[in-house]
Amino acid sequence: MITHPEKVLFPDDGITKGDLAAYYDTMAAVVLPHLRGRPITMERYPAGIGKKGFWQKDVSKGFPQWLERVEVSKKDGVVHHPIVNDRRSLLWITNQNTITQHVWTSRTPDLNHPDICVFDLDPSQDDPAAVRAAAIGLRDLLEELALTSWIKTSGSKGFHLVIPLDGKAHVGQVARFANAVGTLFVRRAPDHLTQEFSKADRHGRIYVDTGRNGYSATFAAAYTVRAKRGAPVSAPCTWDEVERGEVSPGTFTLRNMPDRVARVGDLWADMRRRGRSLKRPGERLRRLLDKSDKILPE
Repeated sequence: MITHPEKVLFPDDGITKGDLAAYYDTMAAVVLPHLRGRPITMERYPAGIGKKGFWQKDVSKGFPQWLERVEVSKKDGVVHHPIVNDRRSLLWITNQNTITQHVWTSRTPDLNHPDICVFDLDPSQDDPAAVRAAAIGLRDLLEELALTSWIKTSGSKGFHLVIPLDGKAHVGQVARFANAVGTLFVRRAPDHLTQEFSKADRHGRIYVDTGRNGYSATFAAAYTVRAKRGAPVSAPCTWDEVERGEVSPGTFTLRNMPDRVARVGDLWADMRRRGRSLKRPGERLRRLLDKSDKILPE
């Protein structure tokens, strides 16, 4: 049961808690495969997005016994992350005013071996054409490594590119691989791309964020709503749509996403069955990095 469904969570759009719950209820069949087994961090807005929200990882107190959770070690103790494997759990966390689910790249029971590798392209400015070109460029680089990438809007200003993995590489290996890909990608277009974490050091360039691949790091789940004006959705799309300019990072929203899924289905439905090893791509990547080292200006 959703309590206070009349509560307005998106004041500029008149979108209520009931509307958000209805979205996740309608979309559960496509949302849940991308959440199952993944530790979740809940981005909660009890007073709506016009007020300060908070991120919550731990559900050890005040949560129902039936809610599945996983105990994860941290430096000064443990965290009990919620696990959302069914509609009941999805609607329960939504009832806690959770707008966005942020998920790990690995699933229980083996959190040390991710089943995806994530690249987050984050532009310094709202420039759909530039970030679209960057996404296509990164896709082409990954294809040089014989890796197929899948793309979704971030629901903010950028895109997320995902590589499905076979689950054999350790999280540290995946993180190092992603960072090395980012390094090579930035070397090819240093005037437009950067790996600088500090916004002050980006100087208008697109941030190639590979930090989503570390242990316990998270990214916005597929089909999740973002806590921004218009209730944008982080939505899978096709490369054809991106290349034709039909899709930009803010194209899909809570209001138009159900109709799109009814029309095209879950574009990521087959991704989990396409997991790849990073062994040979890693060898190719090392050769390309060595070659780029030799042509870098001194």
